[in-house]
Amino acid sequence: MSLPVVFLPQAADDVADTHTTYESLRAGLGDGFLSAVSRRVDQVRAAPLIYAVFRRGVRAAPIKGFPHFLYYRERDADLLVVAVQHGRRSARGWRDRI
Repeated sequence: MSLPVVFLPQAADDVADTHTTYESLRAGLGDGFLSAVSRRVDQVRAAPLIYAVFRRGVRAAPIKGFPHFLYYRERDADLLVVAVQHGRRSARGWRDRI
């Protein structure tokens, strides 16, 4: 059974900002990032426990082809995406979101 996925507004902003950054580097790269995020979301929707808990109940799923992670938490009725950020960025930036 697939759970619905809910993005925090800040997580949606993470994706939009990263898309814009990648598009400014090379046309189509941002769209590739969006596709990679979408594929990872579909994967964790189908199997939310596939990735280990990273911190405080939040799991970290790598975005294939990009140095970013999808940070999400399983809840009773859905999956909550709390951040989509570069792997070298500190988790402090999104810890206040949970």
